[in-house]
Amino acid sequence: MLRAVILAAGLWCWLASCNPSLLRATGVPDESTPRPNVVVFLVDDLGVMDSSVPFLTDANGKPQRYPLNDFYRTPNLEALAAQGVRFNQFEAMSVCSPTRISLLTGQYAARHRTTNWINPTTNNRAARGPKEWNWQGLQANSITLPQLLRDAGYRTIHVGKGHLGPVGSEGEDPVRVGYDVNIGGSAIGQPGSYFGLKQFGAGGTHPVPHLEAYHGQDVFLTDALTREAIARIDEALAAGKPFFLNFSHYAVHAPFQADSRFANEYQSSGRSPQAQAFASLVAGVDHSLGTLMKHLRQRGVAQDTLFIFMGDNGSDAPLGEPHAVACAAPLRGKKGSHYEGGTRAPLIMAWAERDETHVLQQQFPIRSNAIQTQLTSVCDLFPTVLDVTKIASPDGHHLDGSSLRELLAGDALRAASFLMHYPHEHRSSYFTSFRNDRWKVIYHYVPNIQSGGATYELFDLQADPFESTNVAAAEPEMLRTMMQQLVAGLEACHAVYPEDENGQPLHPVVP
Repeated sequence: MLRAVILAAGLWCWLASCNPSLLRATGVPDESTPRPNVVVFLVDDLGVMDSSVPFLTDANGKPQRYPLNDFYRTPNLEALAAQGVRFNQFEAMSVCSPTRISLLTGQYAARHRTTNWINPTTNNRAARGPKEWNWQGLQANSITLPQLLRDAGYRTIHVGKGHLGPVGSEGEDPVRVGYDVNIGGSAIGQPGSYFGLKQFGAGGTHPVPHLEAYHGQDVFLTDALTREAIARIDEALAAGKPFFLNFSHYAVHAPFQADSRFANEYQSSGRSPQAQAFASLVAGVDHSLGTLMKHLRQRGVAQDTLFIFMGDNGSDAPLGEPHAVACAAPLRGKKGSHYEGGTRAPLIMAWAERDETHVLQQQFPIRSNAIQTQLTSVCDLFPTVLDVTKIASPDGHHLDGSSLRELLAGDALRAASFLMHYPHEHRSSYFTSFRNDRWKVIYHYVPNIQSGGATYELFDLQADPFESTNVAAAEPEMLRTMMQQLVAGLEACHAVYPEDENGQPLHPVVP
């Protein structure tokens, strides 16, 4: 009976994802009430275990702390979690560019086809990667979240990392894909330097643009971007416009250069110098969060502002090899891997200042100090923002997510699934994974040492949340069911596949 319910739930998810009208926000902005501002505070390579906020829960659904939660110090993130909802099964793509484009389109990477991180200057499909993958990233004619908000009268602001297209592409400049303002965004995926004294890498291969005013100053990149984000918010307020801010920190991505403002806090931790530097980057981001929240309150717009804090993939903390229980412990794996440590990211949503009498917060209620344990994904954020802003998604634009409204307000149950497609070479190579609420299957197109030589990996995440035991051989019926859903999902997305030695596409096989 349980398996029939799981199968029905998975099929419902794909039926809904094939019908945009089931997922589309409806209505037009109501001019009689204030229009909500939206801040997406996106931290590069921050995994679900990279803070002092316990996201994981015990068998009773209560927060459970692990040693990594006690290593990091993020008081401002703790304060945000206390006033909103944290999601402990929030899934993103395993590397950055696919997630960032999924955020802005509401689509799986398998659908928009930017299935790998974008090398700024060289097509990095890999030896057996699909020729048809979307290395160019977002295009000027792509339907994007900032474009829809700008068309509805919002000032749309991008500050920080872009990585939405290679050099010379339309996606290289966020302004060409829906933003009014771009500070710091380009084709690069990491900074040449975090130090203003080193011009943030200017003159090298990874220069952070638009920050010349800070060159030669003793200013850390995280702080410089925070100052710029605050200035752009003030410009929007002066113009009398609601704003959408995508504040996308380069931290905590490598190079792991210590933020001296916080480095002393970790010197006695017993961790390696690289791990200490990574932790100081986390602390700098947390300080940025607190600074921005304080500014919203001072300007009197915090109650009007929906705040979304998120990471873009699993952790890349320098604490262990990619497939071990290490940098995301007790989860297995890290950024780029096919395990939950590679795709599980933090997500907290809250009104920047709680006021349950405020009209916007009554229209879109968010519980305080709550943990949502249901499966969600980065594709849900596009329809959620359209929902809160009462803007419709265009007909014909396919969505692979749905609004989180009901999960933010209460414990409503919903069917959910997540498709992660990676037909390239990296820490984990040539795989597709598919999750529903309980089960996860991983298909390896080219079995190798990363998969232990297995073609299929199957995990019961309810009984085995840390993916310690592959039950593919012991559960042939469930393996078949999950693989059928995986294949259906790829076909619905018109996915492209890795290739064999002769350049022919390798399709997943249902056992």
